[in-house]
Amino acid sequence: MARVPIIHIGDTLIATVQEDLRDQDALDLQQHLSERLTRTGARGVLLDLSVAETVDSFLGRLLNDIAVGARLLGAHTVVVGIQPAVAITLVELGLQLRGVHTALTVEKGLARLGAMLARDERAEGRRRG
Repeated sequence: MARVPIIHIGDTLIATVQEDLRDQDALDLQQHLSERLTRTGARGVLLDLSVAETVDSFLGRLLNDIAVGARLLGAHTVVVGIQPAVAITLVELGLQLRGVHTALTVEKGLARLGAMLARDERAEGRRRG
């Protein structure tokens, strides 16, 4: 079974997939991320798939489900490091990951999350003010 470490830094949970995920591994990741979001109150999730070389329709849909679930718990999700072969497979499968934001690298993903969180803070400030 693949274990995906999840670390909490500031307002963000970072999950780094370290090998290709099987279906049960991906379901476990979804559950653990939800539990950690609830426990920590994090407002961002960075999911690093840099080492994932394959993806199937189940995993593709689950990525979307993870992002939608995180949003329902008050967090944005950015997936980083999608390999070209994985991107091609997702397109060939016809999967439209509407709830998923992407970036090429961890650094760009953190920057994108930071921008989304800052936008949320500005919007919240306007609602209060």
